[in-house]
Amino acid sequence: MLRLDRAAFDAICALAYREYPLEMCGLIAGAPGDDHAARFYPCHNDAQSAKVYTIAPLDFMRAEDDADDEGWEINGVVHSHTHSEPYPSPTDVAQAVDPGWHYVIVSLKREAPELRSYRIVDGTIDEEPVELV
Repeated sequence: MLRLDRAAFDAICALAYREYPLEMCGLIAGAPGDDHAARFYPCHNDAQSAKVYTIAPLDFMRAEDDADDEGWEINGVVHSHTHSEPYPSPTDVAQAVDPGWHYVIVSLKREAPELRSYRIVDGTIDEEPVELV
């Protein structure tokens, strides 16, 4: 289960709407070994695409440095699907290299944003519950 701070959820949705029609992306972080995402780090989508995302390397390093300063670790990646369901695409699965991460997708397909989280290990996709805290 992913426990996501309400402020992080709000920031994720706001960025998804701001970047629309392009996909947005970012990272989440929390205490080591914990499934609580206390912070969302917005990142630039270097792909500048409505169908794929690439986190800007400098943004990744800044998020990792800040999380480390807080005693946290990056524990997931977030991106949006602008016109499709919040389910990992084949590209999302291919890019899922850390089996310990949460892979969070927010869909803007409907009127209200829909956020889901997955664990992806060796190409196997398992949806996990999300609790806003």
